[in-house]
Amino acid sequence: MAVIINILITAVAFYVGAKILSGVVIKDFKQALWVAIVVGILNFTLGTVLKVLTLGILSLTIFAWILNAIIILVADRLLPNFNVKNFWWAFGLAAIVSLVTGFLGRIFL
Repeated sequence: MAVIINILITAVAFYVGAKILSGVVIKDFKQALWVAIVVGILNFTLGTVLKVLTLGILSLTIFAWILNAIIILVADRLLPNFNVKNFWWAFGLAAIVSLVTGFLGRIFL
Protein backbone atom coordinates (compact mmCIF):
# COMPACT_ATOMS: atom_id res chain seq x y z
CA MET A 1 0.00 0.00 0.00
CA ALA A 2 2.86 2.37 0.81
CA VAL A 3 4.27 1.89 -2.71
CA ILE A 4 0.97 2.97 -4.29
CA ILE A 5 0.75 6.02 -2.02
CA ASN A 6 4.37 6.88 -2.86
CA ILE A 7 3.65 6.66 -6.61
CA LEU A 8 0.56 8.86 -6.20
CA ILE A 9 2.51 11.44 -4.18
CA THR A 10 5.28 11.47 -6.79
CA ALA A 11 2.72 11.83 -9.60
CA VAL A 12 1.14 14.80 -7.81
CA ALA A 13 4.62 16.33 -7.42
CA PHE A 14 5.37 15.95 -11.14
CA TYR A 15 1.96 17.35 -12.06
CA VAL A 16 2.44 20.36 -9.77
CA GLY A 17 5.95 20.89 -11.16
CA ALA A 18 4.62 20.84 -14.72
CA LYS A 19 1.98 23.42 -13.82
CA ILE A 20 4.57 25.72 -12.21
CA LEU A 21 7.35 25.40 -14.81
CA SER A 22 6.64 26.54 -18.37
CA GLY A 23 9.49 24.40 -19.71
CA VAL A 24 7.86 21.17 -18.52
CA VAL A 25 4.76 19.67 -20.15
CA ILE A 26 2.76 16.75 -18.80
CA LYS A 27 -0.44 16.12 -20.74
CA ASP A 28 -2.63 15.08 -17.80
CA PHE A 29 -2.55 13.37 -14.41
CA LYS A 30 -2.60 9.91 -16.00
CA GLN A 31 0.63 10.83 -17.78
CA ALA A 32 2.01 12.14 -14.47
CA LEU A 33 1.40 8.66 -13.03
CA TRP A 34 3.40 7.14 -15.89
CA VAL A 35 6.18 9.66 -15.33
CA ALA A 36 6.28 8.76 -11.63
CA ILE A 37 6.46 5.04 -12.41
CA VAL A 38 9.16 5.40 -15.09
CA VAL A 39 11.25 7.78 -12.98
CA GLY A 40 10.93 5.35 -10.06
CA ILE A 41 12.19 2.47 -12.20
CA LEU A 42 15.00 4.61 -13.61
CA ASN A 43 15.98 5.74 -10.09
CA PHE A 44 16.11 2.12 -8.99
CA THR A 45 18.30 1.04 -11.92
CA LEU A 46 20.18 3.95 -13.49
CA GLY A 47 20.07 6.02 -10.30
CA THR A 48 21.85 3.30 -8.35
CA VAL A 49 24.71 3.24 -10.86
CA LEU A 50 24.99 7.04 -10.90
CA LYS A 51 24.98 7.19 -7.09
CA VAL A 52 27.82 4.68 -6.89
CA LEU A 53 29.85 6.69 -9.41
CA THR A 54 29.36 9.93 -7.45
CA LEU A 55 29.53 8.45 -3.95
CA GLY A 56 31.78 11.15 -2.54
CA ILE A 57 29.66 14.13 -3.55
CA LEU A 58 26.14 12.68 -3.42
CA SER A 59 25.67 13.73 0.19
CA LEU A 60 25.07 17.27 -1.00
CA THR A 61 21.43 17.85 -1.94
CA ILE A 62 22.29 19.79 -5.09
CA PHE A 63 24.10 16.76 -6.54
CA ALA A 64 21.11 14.54 -5.78
CA TRP A 65 18.96 17.04 -7.71
CA ILE A 66 21.46 16.93 -10.60
CA LEU A 67 21.20 13.12 -10.73
CA ASN A 68 17.41 13.35 -10.59
CA ALA A 69 17.47 15.93 -13.41
CA ILE A 70 19.46 13.48 -15.55
CA ILE A 71 16.95 10.73 -14.79
CA ILE A 72 14.08 13.11 -15.64
CA LEU A 73 15.72 13.83 -19.01
CA VAL A 74 15.96 10.09 -19.70
CA ALA A 75 12.26 9.69 -18.81
CA ASP A 76 11.51 12.59 -21.16
CA ARG A 77 13.02 10.57 -24.01
CA LEU A 78 11.00 7.47 -23.10
CA LEU A 79 7.54 8.99 -22.61
CA PRO A 80 5.70 10.64 -25.52
CA ASN A 81 3.47 13.04 -23.53
CA PHE A 82 6.19 14.22 -21.15
CA ASN A 83 8.39 17.04 -22.39
CA VAL A 84 11.23 18.86 -20.64
CA LYS A 85 12.92 21.64 -22.64
CA ASN A 86 16.46 21.25 -21.27
CA PHE A 87 18.62 20.35 -18.29
CA TRP A 88 17.76 23.49 -16.31
CA TRP A 89 14.03 22.83 -16.53
CA ALA A 90 14.71 19.23 -15.46
CA PHE A 91 16.80 20.53 -12.55
CA GLY A 92 13.97 22.85 -11.47
CA LEU A 93 11.49 20.00 -11.77
CA ALA A 94 13.76 17.74 -9.69
CA ALA A 95 13.88 20.39 -6.97
CA ILE A 96 10.09 20.87 -6.97
CA VAL A 97 9.45 17.11 -6.97
CA SER A 98 11.87 16.69 -4.08
CA LEU A 99 10.20 19.41 -2.02
CA VAL A 100 6.61 18.34 -2.78
CA THR A 101 7.26 14.62 -2.17
CA GLY A 102 9.09 15.44 1.06
CA PHE A 103 6.18 17.56 2.29
CA LEU A 104 3.39 15.18 1.20
CA GLY A 105 5.37 12.14 2.33
CA ARG A 106 5.48 13.49 5.88
CA ILE A 107 1.71 13.92 5.82
CA PHE A 108 0.61 10.66 4.16
CA LEU A 109 3.39 8.14 4.85
